[in-house]
Amino acid sequence: MKFKQFHRRGAKSRAGFTLAEVLAAMVFMAIVIPVAVEGLRIASLAGEVAQRKMVAARIGNEILNELKVTGKLNSASERGVVRAQGLDYSWSLQIAPWTEDALSQMNVDTVKVNFSAQGRPYEVDLSTLTPQNTL
Repeated sequence: MKFKQFHRRGAKSRAGFTLAEVLAAMVFMAIVIPVAVEGLRIASLAGEVAQRKMVAARIGNEILNELKVTGKLNSASERGVVRAQGLDYSWSLQIAPWTEDALSQMNVDTVKVNFSAQGRPYEVDLSTLTPQNTL
């Protein structure tokens, strides 16, 4: 059995993309690429902030424990800078009366640890209740 081969006219002229198809693809890519890059930037920032918040929380916890052990937790406001993983984390201690219960004589001692990620400032606060000095 023999089959006839059919030849289309102008088959060579239809082998490529038209100018309109190429321009439409370029417009689509011009929209998709910046959106994808922005998504990657946001994901990178979120990961960096999460990692640095974890370090800042650890630093704040260590500072609260150290001030409590040394007896400086209720004495005065303190501040300092801790260097961890090649970055500076500044911290400050704030002491305020606890107002939730008028009968208790407690203070809220808060350590605020500040850091930056990709040029933006962030802060982690850690608080604990301590009895007021009644001396």
